[in-house]
Amino acid sequence: MKTYTATPKDIEHRWFIVDAEGMILGRLATEIARVIRGKHKPMFTPHMDTGDNVIVINASKVRVTGRKAEQKQYFRHTGYMGHGKFTPFATMLEKHPERIIEKAVHGMLPKSTLAKTKLRTKLRVYAGAEHPHTAQQPTVLNLKKSETA
Repeated sequence: MKTYTATPKDIEHRWFIVDAEGMILGRLATEIARVIRGKHKPMFTPHMDTGDNVIVINASKVRVTGRKAEQKQYFRHTGYMGHGKFTPFATMLEKHPERIIEKAVHGMLPKSTLAKTKLRTKLRVYAGAEHPHTAQQPTVLNLKKSETA
């Protein structure tokens, strides 16, 4: 019995659209990362790009559970000693709701060059309901909305 390895001619990339309204951030990010990586396909090969493209709309309406809305902070470093900047979740949600989902999905992907390329080319996040990818005819990716929190 031989191990199956996908080849570039076997791989077909599809487009999915996800509505983030009312979804819990972490659960949404894990499902998006799974689709971007290609783990939802039986032909998944870790060293090949078997994943699909994902469009996320209504990123500004994503939820978090518990007290994360008050306590969660995003860190970035300016490059100078002692100049770490912390941005609260509420501020990030107001100014850049797309970055919240991008950072969450980035945390779910393996730390490799293939994963960085997948994140940059396969994930598109929009704060509102409009997106410019109607020509790709994306399929709706149904994720169940959680009732907790």
